[in-house]
Amino acid sequence: MRKSFKLKDLDCANCAAKMESGINGIDGVKSASISFMTQKLVLEADDERFDAVLDEAQRICAKYEPDCVIVR
Repeated sequence: MRKSFKLKDLDCANCAAKMESGINGIDGVKSASISFMTQKLVLEADDERFDAVLDEAQRICAKYEPDCVIVR
């Protein structure tokens, strides 16, 4: 499954790159890209694990940008 999500309160391009790298390391993620300019996350992951992957992605985002939220 491939979906696009708006990122709320993403303030740092360097943090976005770290988030992208961390999300790509999650088990079940086929690809993830974060665009700082458009404030979007494009996530492609296994269908059966998609919700769990998204929860883990939110934890990774909060690690680098505590106020950043993935708008579902």
